[in-house]
Amino acid sequence: MLKSTTASLKPAEVEKKWIHIDAEGVVVGRLATFIANRLRGKHLPTYTPHVDCGDYVVVTNVDKVVFTGKKNTDKVYYRHTGHPGGIKETTPEKVLGGRFPERVLEKAVERMLPKESPLARKQMTHLRLFAGAAHEHEAQQPTTIDFKSMSSKNTRSA
Repeated sequence: MLKSTTASLKPAEVEKKWIHIDAEGVVVGRLATFIANRLRGKHLPTYTPHVDCGDYVVVTNVDKVVFTGKKNTDKVYYRHTGHPGGIKETTPEKVLGGRFPERVLEKAVERMLPKESPLARKQMTHLRLFAGAAHEHEAQQPTTIDFKSMSSKNTRSA
C-alpha cells in the first residue's frame, strides 16, 4: 500500500517570478482576482497557505481600468477619519481622476487577501502599480501576461 503525503513548501524552496500585466481597458474585479491569486501562489501545484509562495506582479496603465455597468459612478467607497461623525465617501470615478488612481486596484486586491495577517501584508508588498505605461522593473525581466485576451469578459464591451 502506497502512502500519499501532501508536500508542504518551505520558504527556502520558493522560486518567485516577475509578471507584467497591462491594465488598459480591463475590468477591475476580474483583474484584482487574477492578481490576488498570483500574489498568494494559488496558481501553483505547490501552494502552501502559510508560506509566501506567490509571484511579484507589475501592473501598468492602472489609471485606465474600467468598471462594468454604472459602478464607476454608483459604487461608493467609505472610510473613517477616526473622529466622531468622520465617515467619508468617494466614488471610483473621483479616485481614478484624482492624484492616486492606482488606489482603486490596490484596495480591490487588498480586500481579496486574508484579513489583517502579516502574510497578507507581505504579499501586498510584491504588488507594484503604475499609472502610466512605463515601469521601473525592466531589470527583473518580467513575463508579460496578456490578460485581455484570456477571456472576452476581461474587457468591457461597449
